[in-house]
Amino acid sequence: MTCERGKHMRLDDKTALVTGGGRGIGRGIALALAEAGADVAVADISQSIAEETASLVRETGRRSIALTVDVTSSESVTALIESAEADLGPLDIAVNNAGVISIQSIDELTEADWDRIMAVNAKGVFLCAQAEVAAMRPRGHGRIVNIASIAGKVGLPDLTHYSASKFAVIGFTNALAKEVGSQGITVNALCPGIVGTGMWRGESGLAARWKQGDETEEESWARHQQTLLPQGVAQTPEDMGQAVVYLASAEHVTGQAMAVDGGFSL
Repeated sequence: MTCERGKHMRLDDKTALVTGGGRGIGRGIALALAEAGADVAVADISQSIAEETASLVRETGRRSIALTVDVTSSESVTALIESAEADLGPLDIAVNNAGVISIQSIDELTEADWDRIMAVNAKGVFLCAQAEVAAMRPRGHGRIVNIASIAGKVGLPDLTHYSASKFAVIGFTNALAKEVGSQGITVNALCPGIVGTGMWRGESGLAARWKQGDETEEESWARHQQTLLPQGVAQTPEDMGQAVVYLASAEHVTGQAMAVDGGFSL
């Protein structure tokens, strides 16, 4: 029985696409898909960054190509899908991970800041999903995973624009899942919690922004893990990869916003 269940988590000979796959969560997802047996097209705004991940995927024994994409451009997204399918075959799995963040209070936030976040995080998911559905529909099968955020379930200070964009991704995901469910395509959102990437770490991250007193950034990071997370430890890109593999293999899970956040949103 255990072996039979394990087979459903395999993605042997499937073709996957990961946008924003050059680093961080995107890289963790790309590698998890490859380890589950999928060939992976890695797309990013930078060819060199995408190639770094594609090289790591190839080390697992799976095929991989690096592609550039501007997810705010329908022409660029259309070209991306065409290139991925031309090199690796029909698209089975698409992970729309490309996203940007800035940390600003409502007083600091400008119209340009708002528009940039919405263009990449919300419009980018729409354009990618639209092209992916068009590619998957003729074959009657597909798995789309949109990367949202815990900030799309729980608003956070200094992230009004980012939270709005991720709430939008969750709503879009749920609606699209209902629209294409009868066509053999599942659509889910993944909501990462506190992951030690650019959103949280570094001089421009939340840990630095939310320091108390004479705390160092490292001390603030440790405090936030302990105070926000019931498990007391941050999540990893590898955690997100495992969740995506599950969603890519699950036949009857769709329209969901799965939080991988150590219990933060309970």
